[in-house]
Amino acid sequence: MSEEIAVVTGAASGVGAASARRLARGGAAVVVVDVDDDGGKRVADEVGGRFVHLDVGDPTAWSTFADDVAREGRLALAHLNAGILTASEDVPFLDTPVERSLALLRVNLDGVIFGVRALAPVMIDQDGGAIAVTASLAGLIPYAGDPVYTATKHGVVGFVRSVTGELRRAGVRLTAVCPGGIDTPMVAGERKARMDEHGARFLSPDDVAAAVEALLRSGDAGTIQYLEGGQSPRTIEPTLRP
Repeated sequence: MSEEIAVVTGAASGVGAASARRLARGGAAVVVVDVDDDGGKRVADEVGGRFVHLDVGDPTAWSTFADDVAREGRLALAHLNAGILTASEDVPFLDTPVERSLALLRVNLDGVIFGVRALAPVMIDQDGGAIAVTASLAGLIPYAGDPVYTATKHGVVGFVRSVTGELRRAGVRLTAVCPGGIDTPMVAGERKARMDEHGARFLSPDDVAAAVEALLRSGDAGTIQYLEGGQSPRTIEPTLRP
């Protein structure tokens, strides 16, 4: 099992695609995971990896996927990046369709919990590994523009901090990045215009991917990093250490 495998979710575009490219350049065999078949296949072809269509909110699909990856080589790295926003900031929370709120919980929070639950045991059986999660600045402070998204990202940060100790003792380093605004199709139109009005300095997808790669390669377990355009990553200290 000499080949180093890296799994990246939400890798059909944006931060996930940038992460897949970086990890491939670093020598990993990248598994590109997304529900966007066309975009995912394009990125997989570009990085010389393979594409897997996976609903990250489905624990059964995660289990099957993890078993398949374990047979291919050493699962050393994983970037759990898949995420979505509420459709529009112009729709108040009380008017947001229940189905959309459930979708955010499924992708943004369940996708991380079930991803760690499926991939960490494989890493443990293969002498350890590292998992990095894309959270958000909205996981650290309130964001009135999208309360459900904010709740999911607070949940991600809390989950990472809470399970870090258990995973570290078993040989898996779990970390998270909390970017501010990122110049991707996910943040476009009205959202980007409003952030521009407030003087936001946008990160590029590769800015975030670079921070993720550094965490995967050498970050201390439990590290939560905040990223803001034009500044170096900053570590956010937890209230309680794992």
